[in-house]
Amino acid sequence: MNTLDKENIIGISALLVHAARIDEQYSNHEKDLIKNFIKSYLKDENADNILKNAEELEQNSNQLLSFTNIIKKESNEVKSDIIRHLWMIIISDKSIDQYESNLMRRICGLIYFPDKMCAEIKLQILNKK
Repeated sequence: MNTLDKENIIGISALLVHAARIDEQYSNHEKDLIKNFIKSYLKDENADNILKNAEELEQNSNQLLSFTNIIKKESNEVKSDIIRHLWMIIISDKSIDQYESNLMRRICGLIYFPDKMCAEIKLQILNKK
């Protein structure tokens, strides 16, 4: 089931940070969503420290490929969970801009995640709001 270690979680969290920052509004609510993701995989770790590491990693990285390569090898179940967290962050400010939509399309393509499943997850989250 969970084959993600701390380093992988930091990388994936950096991708979540990237999704949160893409609209240039990085809110505390988005940070909390990322920390919830971290805690769901690393229960005994300090989520604040991991988030700090992820923020630094995202800031110093100019390509998403290294983050998506981690996810590409995972099961569809793990991919679904990551996509769900990405959408939760993007939708948290109640608007989805073209950059956010484009980011999700690119990520799904890079991790070989079906567009249809991505769209279903997005609708589930929108319908919960």
